[in-house]
Order: sequence, then structure tokens, then C-alpha cells
Amino acid sequence: MILIYIPCKDRKEAKSIGKELVSRKLIACANMFPIESIYEWKGNITDDKEIVLLCKTRDGYYNDVARTVKKMHSYEVPAIIKIKADVNKKYGDWIYKETFR
Repeated sequence: MILIYIPCKDRKEAKSIGKELVSRKLIACANMFPIESIYEWKGNITDDKEIVLLCKTRDGYYNDVARTVKKMHSYEVPAIIKIKADVNKKYGDWIYKETFR
């Protein structure tokens, strides 16, 4: 299983992306968390509030998830970060069942 970390500009964008990914069975679940980010962009230090999507899926689906997110995301350079994760068997089985296409 993998987690995919995706910061979004707001709750509306995060929810839209999460729902699309679940409906296409690319992910089993997405959690949304409010965060604050500090970064440099185009020569300016930025301090923004964002919503992070933490998506749970199969390792082999990362590229499809990334393609879908890039089409829907408002950022010029969205972060779509894959994190490998160990998971208990029952939860892993659920992830695979929910992402079967």
C-alpha cells in the first residue's frame, strides 16, 4: 500500500479531487487535514493555509492518480508525493477491494 500526500489550495479543491479519485477507484480513501505551509515561490516567501489530501491506494496506481490530480489541481506545480506504507492485513485487503478496477 502507498499513501499519496497532496496539498491543495482549499477544502473545495481537495474534496473535488478526493471524490474523483474514489469514484474512479484509483484510491480507497482520502483524509483531509488543514495545514499551514511556508515556501518560496517565484522569489517570494509565502505563508499559506492549505488542505492536504492523504490518499490510500495500491502502489501500482500512483501514476494514474498523479495524472488525474495534475488535470484537476490548480497549482502550477502540485506536490504529489508517494509514501510506501506497511498496513495490517484486514485494512490492506479493504484497500485492494475498494480499488479493484
